[in-house]
Amino acid sequence: MNQQIAKMKKLLTLCLLFVFVQVGAQTKSTNWSLGPFIRPTDINPVISPDAASKFFDPIKQQQIDWESNDTFNPAATLKNGKIYVLYRAEDKSGKGIGQRTSRIGLAESTDGLSMKRLKTPVLYPGNDNQKEFEWSGGCEDPRVAVTANGTYLMLYTQWNNKVPRLAAATSKDLVHWKKNGPVFRQAYNGKFFNMATKSASVLTSLVNNKLTITKVKGKYWMYWGEAHVYAATSTDLVNWAPVVEANGELKILFSPRKGYFDSQLTECGPPAVLTSKGIVLMYNGKNLPGTDGDENYTANAYCAGQALFSPKNPGQVISRLDKPFLIPSASFEKSGQYPAGTVFIEGLVYFKSKWFLYYGCADSRVAVAIYNPAKK
Repeated sequence: MNQQIAKMKKLLTLCLLFVFVQVGAQTKSTNWSLGPFIRPTDINPVISPDAASKFFDPIKQQQIDWESNDTFNPAATLKNGKIYVLYRAEDKSGKGIGQRTSRIGLAESTDGLSMKRLKTPVLYPGNDNQKEFEWSGGCEDPRVAVTANGTYLMLYTQWNNKVPRLAAATSKDLVHWKKNGPVFRQAYNGKFFNMATKSASVLTSLVNNKLTITKVKGKYWMYWGEAHVYAATSTDLVNWAPVVEANGELKILFSPRKGYFDSQLTECGPPAVLTSKGIVLMYNGKNLPGTDGDENYTANAYCAGQALFSPKNPGQVISRLDKPFLIPSASFEKSGQYPAGTVFIEGLVYFKSKWFLYYGCADSRVAVAIYNPAKK
């Protein structure tokens, strides 16, 4: 009898310990995430289409209203104490998402809210050595970050209406860009060159209050992917090697989850951030219709999620939010090209002790949400 009581006490202790650990894990599962991100009142959208902007297209050899139809999916970075937003702009050359030509525009801001825009795009398809990859779909969905020596890296999608490819461009001033071409062209003898690739989030950390591209074990690191989250490494920021399994196939870091807001797609967002808690990756989750998705959110809507990776092993997921931290709620986030609703995050800046998150709204506008750590 005494032995049975002792065993029962031991079992009860183990059960209580398990519950304690689980509760502790649940508590810790959210204290690493960035936020809350709040939309400033009466500010958004900060960038909208402008039919007055004209640009002489070098391929068509004519004036184009290059940002007349939609302006969305923005990157963001700092330069000389100002925020710069690089956004995707579409003309009226076609009908439907992905059927028009996209170019990258540039806007600057002293407060992160009011934008002064250049009248012409800074990155676009031209009669250059990237034309076969960029015409006529264009240059899409940029993510931008800066190195310690002031070189800006843009990872964007080249779209030739056949295969979307991740590509890199570099700049010292955010206006003049050198196109370096598809990032996976050389790795593994071009194994992934003709694979559909997009959405890259290079790893950064706060250095002197500025998000700066950083290395892990001597290499640059990025997360990428749309249907799943993958990774890649580089020594020069323009040629990247995907992280693969022993059999040579892409290593999947995490995937869509049935019954959750990210049940259809997990598409990488702005540059990942190395924090004291680990590596925070923000991503865009697309929701499946019906019971396969999360019925709390609109079918096919894009909401924003966050995942935490190990700083020592950046391919290892430690935690992941079960609920989105940003969802389509404003009218301009649920109308336009994508009426199912979209908050598509791509630009993150640490500015004046606050985090500014720039995102695309229904594939038609650009908006901003702000996280003030002092008020958390």
